[in-house]
Amino acid sequence: MIISIKGKQSYEDMEDETIELVTEGRLDPDGTEGYTLSYQESELTGLEGTLTTFQIEPERITLLRIGEVNSQMVFEQGRRHLSLYDTPYGSLSVGVSTRKMHAELGLSGGSIEIDYAIEIDHAVAGQNLFQINVREKRPILQQ
Repeated sequence: MIISIKGKQSYEDMEDETIELVTEGRLDPDGTEGYTLSYQESELTGLEGTLTTFQIEPERITLLRIGEVNSQMVFEQGRRHLSLYDTPYGSLSVGVSTRKMHAELGLSGGSIEIDYAIEIDHAVAGQNLFQINVREKRPILQQ
């Protein structure tokens, strides 16, 4: 699968920061209504050596990162979840409040959108928006 990820971070008094990544990954059915989307991070995201997995369920999306950075973030519309973010420099307590989330996936791909606020040590650190598109990798046409 080809995965296109656009991440936008907005902080007060600062210019928005947008990261775009196109990478290969896997989309696998998980249970009756869920999917697992996974890919290797690159140096572009600053998380090289980290495997990122989205576990998509009808009412909840869980983001897991394993490697250089270890973290778990749970997104559930209208709810706040606390998570731990382990980095080589120490651990942070991170609060995630999901404002809006939408996932439409099938075996041939689809899209995920997550709009959330993040708090670090109980102070709002910014607004984030994930837009992810997944599509089948097309074979290269032979001349």
